[in-house]
Amino acid sequence: MSLTARSAIATGDGKFIIANTAIADPQPDEVIVKMKAAGLCHTDYDSLHWGKPIIMGHEGAGVIEQVGSAVTDFAVGDAVILNWATPCMTCFQCEEGNQHICENNSPVTAGGNGYTPGHAHLAGSQYDGKPIERSFNLGTLSEYALVKTSALVKTDKANLNYSAAAIVSCGVMTGYGSVVNSAKLAAGSSAVVLGCGGVGLNVINACAISGAGRIIAVDINPHKLELATQFGATDTLLADKNDTGLTQTAEKIKEMLGGRGADYAFECTAVPALGAAPLAMIRNAGTAVQVSGIEEEITIDMRLFEWDKIYINPLYGKCRPQIDFPKLMRLYKKGDLKLDEMITREYRLEDLQTAFDDMLSGKNAKGVIVFD
Repeated sequence: MSLTARSAIATGDGKFIIANTAIADPQPDEVIVKMKAAGLCHTDYDSLHWGKPIIMGHEGAGVIEQVGSAVTDFAVGDAVILNWATPCMTCFQCEEGNQHICENNSPVTAGGNGYTPGHAHLAGSQYDGKPIERSFNLGTLSEYALVKTSALVKTDKANLNYSAAAIVSCGVMTGYGSVVNSAKLAAGSSAVVLGCGGVGLNVINACAISGAGRIIAVDINPHKLELATQFGATDTLLADKNDTGLTQTAEKIKEMLGGRGADYAFECTAVPALGAAPLAMIRNAGTAVQVSGIEEEITIDMRLFEWDKIYINPLYGKCRPQIDFPKLMRLYKKGDLKLDEMITREYRLEDLQTAFDDMLSGKNAKGVIVFD
């Protein structure tokens, strides 16, 4: 083992520890990344309950520290963004352009626990003398991450804000891609965004970048609606917690839009009871998008589909990392994609519990762990 790294380790029983892990020299197709920043999202908190020890973290950016013997596309010192949905580029889905749902490498499972066990990569990392998995085969909540080159996208190192780069590879991509790649929102159209947390704010930002004429943000938290305005919402609507299925909210939206529903509606709440809510917000032949990844059985009144409405459930904004990440970074440097504004606070690894508490309380749009 060539390196020792301070890492956040989920113990499998709802808790975590900060401890040293040992990292082997990279295999021929692997590199070791010295992490500069790692974004936090609810999936990282969920990993505490996956029932097994794991190095946490699946968003991040850093600098390559070591390269494997067969690596030619990356060099020591390159700045990189880590991508959790690593494509193989040879399976049916990759060849169809669906790299985000690669049949060989995707760690996502329909069971909702974050993993397909057969795709877990155990070699290379150890804790307490035993091999340990890395979250989504990355483990970004660590001073160093051992990853395959297929999980990396090179980015311009000049004046790089690593915290901004770190958050691209999950919530930002999910929100932006759901609007641009999946819904293909048309300029001048109207959009409703349900839920203004981190993903919802990215949806709003993407709608604004795409030229939406009207963007109506909906939330039960007034502070989040204030943030929504900063990210491009033209209108805000404070919802009532007791508004079942947001049916009353849907009627208010129709009034705001002259009696007709929106062209698009995006569900970003992760509340199963609201899985069908975007259907109530859109006009006939409109498009409803379930962004938050609800993985529970829900009941839908089929009359909500009348008439000719489209309901889509994209994963990760149909991400093609080598295409989308550079595009997102260009939009960021241009000032259109609001990454700096998304980051509410930066934390040290030792303050991870505080970061989780702030996230769960709704205090943060996005928290980021930074490393020396």
